[in-house]
Amino acid sequence: MDETSQKIIDAAMTLVRDKGYVATTTKEIARVAGVNECTLFRKFKSKKDIVLQGANQTGWRANVAPEIFEDVKWELQTDLEMFMRAYIDRMTPDFVNLSIGLRAPQLYGETKQLIMKVPQAFLVTFTDYLNKMCMMGKIPEKDFQTLALTVFSATFGYTFLHASFGKELTEIEKDKYVKESVQMFVKGINQ
Repeated sequence: MDETSQKIIDAAMTLVRDKGYVATTTKEIARVAGVNECTLFRKFKSKKDIVLQGANQTGWRANVAPEIFEDVKWELQTDLEMFMRAYIDRMTPDFVNLSIGLRAPQLYGETKQLIMKVPQAFLVTFTDYLNKMCMMGKIPEKDFQTLALTVFSATFGYTFLHASFGKELTEIEKDKYVKESVQMFVKGINQ
């Protein structure tokens, strides 16, 4: 990809993150990219084309893939904290807001699969981890898919609320939230 095309993509993705897809115009994208609209349309078919190409670039996605959850110690408390922190550290407010912007009805058919890769990486890896912990005799048999969804929902909820409201909603810091949530999950899992 040439430098001008990348500038256009970066401008579009920044605007979608900050304003949403619908409110972002090609005129604005061109202005932010430092090109004229004619150049924009020589490089891309449409605003949708620009955004879809951006959504497919690794730099415009949170780096949440199964590999980030491989540092397991096979100790429930430690590993649960690692799963939650790995997700929260990568799902920055910028990525949360961009993910919201990519949910516009005009795009969602094409962006849904990309957006879903993030929760799928967490859910599949964590469910697999819980199954292995059970097979090792370290935790009792449970509905691990539901448990994984519960832990993910708590992690996603904190991340989303922090991205949306910062400290206006709660002063609870990430480390305290993770530690205390994990203590509750561990207690529930071991019952």
